[in-house]
Parts: sequence; C-alpha cells; structure tokens
Amino acid sequence: MSRRRLPVRWRLTVVYGSLFFLAAIILVAVNYFVVTRIVSQPVEPGHGMQEPMDRVLVQQVRVEIDAYKDQVIDSIVVWSLLATILVGLGGLAVGWSVARRALGPLQQVTDTARRLSDSTLHNRISMEGPRDEIKELADTFDSMLERLDRAFDGQRRFVANASHELKTPLAIDRALLQVAFADSALPADLWRVRDELLASNGRQADLIEGLLMLAQTERELTVREPVDLAELARSALDRCPGVEADLGAAPATGDAVLLEQVVVNLADNAVKYNDSRGSVFVRTGSGADGSFIVVENTGPKIAPAQVSRLFEPFRRLNDDRTGSASGAGLGLSIVRAVARAHGGTAEAVPREGGGLVVTVRIPSRS
Repeated sequence: MSRRRLPVRWRLTVVYGSLFFLAAIILVAVNYFVVTRIVSQPVEPGHGMQEPMDRVLVQQVRVEIDAYKDQVIDSIVVWSLLATILVGLGGLAVGWSVARRALGPLQQVTDTARRLSDSTLHNRISMEGPRDEIKELADTFDSMLERLDRAFDGQRRFVANASHELKTPLAIDRALLQVAFADSALPADLWRVRDELLASNGRQADLIEGLLMLAQTERELTVREPVDLAELARSALDRCPGVEADLGAAPATGDAVLLEQVVVNLADNAVKYNDSRGSVFVRTGSGADGSFIVVENTGPKIAPAQVSRLFEPFRRLNDDRTGSASGAGLGLSIVRAVARAHGGTAEAVPREGGGLVVTVRIPSRS
C-alpha cells in the first residue's frame, strides 16, 4: 500500500523552509558558541588590594560578573530562538513563492490539458522563455496535440464518409431486392430466399448503424442542452408496446438524440431477451448523484460473471449469433459510450428470479 505524498509545491516549500531553518540553527549555534567563549573568559582582579576587604570586594565583583554573563547568554538564547523561528517562517513563505513561480509553467500545461477535447485540439501552450526542461516539455506536448488533432480530424472524415459509403449501397441492395421479388408470380420456393436476403440486409444495416453510433458516442459531445430523461423515455417507449413505465422527472444536460437512443437500446434489449410471458419495466427519476433511468426484464437467469461482458462490443448473452435475439451485440456498448460521454455511468446487475437490471445515471443539470 503506497503512502500518500504531499503535492510537489508543498514538498518544495518544505525543502526551502527546512534549509532556512537549518541555516538559522547553524548561525545560532555558532553565535552561541562564540559569545559563550568570550563572556566565559576568567577576569583576574588587580594586584595590590588590601585583605580582607579586597577579597570581599573581588568576590562581589565576580558574582556580579557571573550574573551579567548568565543574563547575556540567556538573552542570546531567547533572541536567537526567536530569530530562528522568524527566519524559518520567512523561509517557508519564500519557498512557497519560489515553488509557485517554478511550477507556474507546469500549471499552464495542466490547464491546457484539462480544457482539451476532440473539438479543442487546436489549442496550444505556445510557452515562451528560455529553452529549459519545462519549455521542452511544453513543446513536446504541443507536438503531441498536433498529431492528435490530425488523427481526430481523420477519424471524423472517416466516419462521415463511412456513413455514406456503407449505408447507401445497402439501401440500394434492399430496394433492388424488394423490387425483384415483388412479382406476384414469384415461385413459393423463392419466398424463403427473399426473406433470408432481406433479413441479412437488415442485419448488415443495423450492424453498420450501430458501429457508426458507437464511433460517434465515444467522441466528445458537441450538443449540450437541457433534457428530461422521462420525456425522452416516454417518446421512445411509444415504439415499444407492452413496456411498463414509471417515469418521474429526471432533468439532465446533454444530447437529446443520443440519450433517447439509450432508452431505445435498453428497451429493445430488454424486450428481445425477455421471457415470452415476462415483463419489462422502465423507471426514471433523480437523486443526489444525478438523474437515472432503470430498465429491467424478467428474462433468463444470468451469472454475475457474465454481466460485465455484456457492455463489450459484439458480446451477447451466450455468444449465440443465431436466432431472433442475436442482434449485432452493440446495444449496451452504445449505452455505456453515451453515458460516459455525458459524464455518467452505466451498470447492470442480475435480477432476482431471472433477467437483468440496467441502470444509467446522468449528472443532473444545475
């Protein structure tokens, strides 16, 4: 277990302050030693004094001198300690100021990195000053931003082109299939072929749409507006008959289209993997940690170890790629990507008695 360490600025301040304290203590020790040596030298009384009066007088003088020496030494100790404390506190203040100035350029790098998103990669630090280690770090960071900006720009162009180049041929193929098999004189043996071709075309279109949606949601949001998850759920569930809903107010901020897609994907998955006589429940509301939408169904029992895998792309409940409930395996992946893009979370747990409970939390709007 690693120990928590102080921030760099505090550590530099402690180092500078400690050096001041050490220097002050050394000066005090040297000063104390020198003064003590000086005042501790014996004072010999003059010769020719009469006895015993001279002896009594000498003794009194020595007592006075010793008292004065003690007073001088005590004063030196007190004032030296006070001076050490003042110098040490001054050293801490100077250390704090020096550390702030030394770490200022690094704070500039941190602030720039904190503001970055895929839409602000054009920002640069552009640090000026002598070519030292910190400026070299800033220039290296700027070079990295330049490469990231080009990479993200290329990704945006790719997604835009893929959306057109992949979806258009599938739409044309589907139209050609529908026209070619629209003849009423079509032999019955070809009906099954027609249905299989159209179903395959639909699966390919859904897969491409899901991949493009996943690529879009894994980037920074470009639209942020006040939304209510309850209203989005109400609109989405109109296309999902038979779903029971308890829709409480759930204010949030984000992209209404993407958040509605979350509800559609959750409801679609819940219906698809539900028991034939089971139920699907959708609930929305808000709490201290943000607004939420909960979707649960009464499907088959799911082992807890399988739940986390369901959010991975192309993962299905039993890795079964056949049957009516196979799908593209991207529904929950898109849900999690949208939630993360909004600063929220998506998690699932097995439902007691069978089925799944998926909860998506989105920060409430201020």
